[in-house]
Amino acid sequence: MSPKKTVLSRRNFLLTAGAGGAAAVAAVVGKNASEPAQTASDDKRATSGYKVSAHIENYYRTTKV
Repeated sequence: MSPKKTVLSRRNFLLTAGAGGAAAVAAVVGKNASEPAQTASDDKRATSGYKVSAHIENYYRTTKV
């Protein structure tokens, strides 16, 4: 008998790419699961951001119709 030739069809390619992507995601999730979680006090960005100050309240008050 002649040796069997493997033909990479579009369906097999997409199946292989999907399985590889799932394996990569599983590896990243597994790596991140072993790291300790950050607390809110450690994150400096948690304290920064949008804050309503006096001049912002004044602006909102003047734009009311």
